[in-house]
Amino acid sequence: MAPKQSTSNGVKRKPSPMTSSSSKKTKVDAPKYNDSAIEEQHGIIDRQFYPPEMTYERCDQYRNNELERPLDTLLRTQKETQQQRDGIAVKDAVVHWFKNDLRITDNKALHLAAEKAKSKGVPLICLYIVSPQDWKAHVTSAVRVNFILRTLEVLKADLADLDIPLYVETVGKRKNIPERMFQLCEEWGASHLYANIEYEVDELRREALMTRTGVEKGTAVYVEPDTCVVAPKELKSGSGNQYAVYSPWFRAWIAHLHTHPHQLHLFPAPGGNPQLAREKFKGLYGSPIPEAPENTKLTDEEKHRFRSLWPPGEHEARVRLEKFLKESVSKYKDARNFPAANGTAVLSVHFAAGTLSARTAVAAARDANSVKKLDGGNQGIVGWISEVAWRDFYKHVLAHWPYICMNKPFKPEYTNIKWEYSPTLFSQWSTGQTGYPFIDAAMRQLNHTGYMHNRARMAVASFLAKDLLLDWRLGERYFMEHLIDGDFASNNGGWGFSASTGVDPQPYFRIFNPILQGERFDAEGEYIRRWVPELKGVKGKAIHDPWGRGVKGLEYPRMCVDHRESRARALARYKEGLGRETA
Repeated sequence: MAPKQSTSNGVKRKPSPMTSSSSKKTKVDAPKYNDSAIEEQHGIIDRQFYPPEMTYERCDQYRNNELERPLDTLLRTQKETQQQRDGIAVKDAVVHWFKNDLRITDNKALHLAAEKAKSKGVPLICLYIVSPQDWKAHVTSAVRVNFILRTLEVLKADLADLDIPLYVETVGKRKNIPERMFQLCEEWGASHLYANIEYEVDELRREALMTRTGVEKGTAVYVEPDTCVVAPKELKSGSGNQYAVYSPWFRAWIAHLHTHPHQLHLFPAPGGNPQLAREKFKGLYGSPIPEAPENTKLTDEEKHRFRSLWPPGEHEARVRLEKFLKESVSKYKDARNFPAANGTAVLSVHFAAGTLSARTAVAAARDANSVKKLDGGNQGIVGWISEVAWRDFYKHVLAHWPYICMNKPFKPEYTNIKWEYSPTLFSQWSTGQTGYPFIDAAMRQLNHTGYMHNRARMAVASFLAKDLLLDWRLGERYFMEHLIDGDFASNNGGWGFSASTGVDPQPYFRIFNPILQGERFDAEGEYIRRWVPELKGVKGKAIHDPWGRGVKGLEYPRMCVDHRESRARALARYKEGLGRETA
């Protein structure tokens, strides 16, 4: 039997004034929470870039439409400056700023920039800013940085075939990026800058500032919605509000695309630059792709491994998509939950880097179906489209409830739960040494490949938050530090679901049994044997609980906690923190 877990390092928060996920206003005399010492101590909040944790009152203001959301600030700024921006004449070039959209096909802002340049017969220049501080602030993993840099090499070659330069520059301080962008535009004689919207708070605020500042500097900045198939704010519930539950949101998403089929039309790649481009901007064509910043460098062995596992670029993304739709999607509904079955598309790395647009993926799936409706025909295709749509859903949530980008759970009252911060338990979880084979296999897969199957992600997240009662944000951060497909909105949404702190979560009293998860989704133990070689020789169902089923002589850790005891402890802790019996 596993040892009882001490709760001596549990930290209980000051009571939250918010007692439900409704939009009631916080009481005026309610205590304010502005103490993030624990979060700072354990690396959840990085004070190099961010202030202390947000108060509940401020969360309430966002929830009650009393504070302008960053997306609304950007949209308002665009509307207020539209006439002035449209009145700025094209000069010597047009610039497209690549961010998380590293492709030339089906890229809205790139297409608009190319069309603007073509209409005036001037060159298109493409730009990518390497920002070590942004990568650090956003907890971008070293393996993802490596994938981005390798993808830039592919992108640079693709653009060069069109006589379009890709200029890459490192900007040391993130606050200097806007000014440096305007300096480059001035150097190149460019009066028009295009980019696609990112929905994280920092980026929305930066782009709003750049849109207004650009007018003052004579540069028209156009930031376009392209990341989502259906942009945030386009879907409303019957009461006119943002959806907070996936199922009705997805039905509205489907209905919207059926009535707006043009939103699945793909943007063509840009045509070639005029001949004068190479002569006029010859210094840009030799722009090298920089090495990774010191804090994200990989060893030579890691570089070789990840290069083999994850070929970069949009060509690879399209090949993978086509192969999946041709060979595997019909079995997706039945195979998607089994990590050893290789039944998923494994395209998340390409969605995260923007080497493949979600729009391209959904349109291709529709075209591969026997009917052209997104919710009919082949159920494997319908199921896969639904999974792709989750990425849109979580970005819609992020745009409407921006405090989730500020270390607050979607349901702020869940911060009252007394979380643990045991370094020993966190180390056992993160290194795959918990004594629970399915959990350990998943964590070892992540650490070796930079990727984890989605079913396994749910299992390990539930285990950390509910069996170990560790602060779920520790796990959220660890995933971002190690995933090659790390995407803030999707990662935050997944952790919120499993820890029951997020939007449309599983109820807090639903606690995965880590042994049963393995028996159900890896019945033959194939996944476990692949990643936990110490158990390769264990036969039958014993592989899911080797110590409990009498296997002797293993060089494998015993269970770090007892699931039954941990479950009871978690239920008590959640009830205590929430002050109620229901989720």
